[in-house]
Amino acid sequence: MAKPAVLSPDTPADTVRAARWQDYFQLLKPRVMSLVVFTGLTGLVAARTPIHPLLGAVAVLCIAVGAGASGALNMWYDADIDAKMRRTRGRPVPAGLVEGSEAATLGVVLSLLSVMLLGMAINWLAAGLLAFTIVFYAVVYTMWLKRWTAQNIVIGGLAGALPPAIGWAAASGSAPLNAWLMVLIIFLWTPPHFWALSLYISTDYAKAGVPMLPVVKGAKETRKQILLYSLVFIPVCLAPAVTGLGGPLYLAVSALGGAVFLVLAWRVFRSDAGDAADPRTADRALYEVQAPAPEPVPEAEPGKRPPPVGGAKDARNLFAFSILYLFALFAALLAEAMIGIRALELPL
Repeated sequence: MAKPAVLSPDTPADTVRAARWQDYFQLLKPRVMSLVVFTGLTGLVAARTPIHPLLGAVAVLCIAVGAGASGALNMWYDADIDAKMRRTRGRPVPAGLVEGSEAATLGVVLSLLSVMLLGMAINWLAAGLLAFTIVFYAVVYTMWLKRWTAQNIVIGGLAGALPPAIGWAAASGSAPLNAWLMVLIIFLWTPPHFWALSLYISTDYAKAGVPMLPVVKGAKETRKQILLYSLVFIPVCLAPAVTGLGGPLYLAVSALGGAVFLVLAWRVFRSDAGDAADPRTADRALYEVQAPAPEPVPEAEPGKRPPPVGGAKDARNLFAFSILYLFALFAALLAEAMIGIRALELPL
């Protein structure tokens, strides 16, 4: 049974405007979709298997539409908790711009369209992986893990990690070890990335009843887990350089960026990030929190953001750099495959 739109308590009913096409597009989570498209395209090209440009474009389009379908289903089901969080209450469903039933219908239709088109135009292995990704994100993660366990991001991260394997399968009709190595990189990247964010918006999660790690285990344990995952993540990022996937450019990017990543993760571990709420209200899309400042907030110069509180700056730095690092890793793989730079030795 479809959930109705959940109007945010801060949005007066008589001020809700009519829905625009942009509101329906926002249901697809275009920011997330852009990362999915990029990693999926990288997997398709990194397979180094000739594919007709039109078929390649169809494959990438299906991956994008499938990701958008997952986003629409997520926004339908999560409308109740989205309405309670400052960073999500402006989304189309909790804001009352789009009915929950409309979001659910859009998600189901796009899911079927993307999977069937990918299967009929490309191959059914890629289509099967795409179908699994949508179901895992919309059902396993959204409807179960997110509201049940502090390991929601760890397990649920598999959905966001699969696009490279889908792209590889679309190009070659198979999914070898190197395709799954790309999946593993994204899978291990997800926890430190999102836990760094959750350290300074944990008040939002607590209010919505979402058992994120800082809410359940506290900030200190979250900082420790970020460091532990980072210590596993960086060696895995170096692995493509010896499996026949990455070349010298990739090795340089993964090694240098990995060193910076570990330094930032160490700083978060040694900081007090999450111990005190960061009361800033800048960058509403990601960083707003509801807790009042525990002490006076230093004033910022006109036109500048106020400085973060305590170790929030360290968490913000890791969160921001993690995005850059993942992009650089896949950009290096994509560039090497497109230019024709040979991978290093020891292929598997």
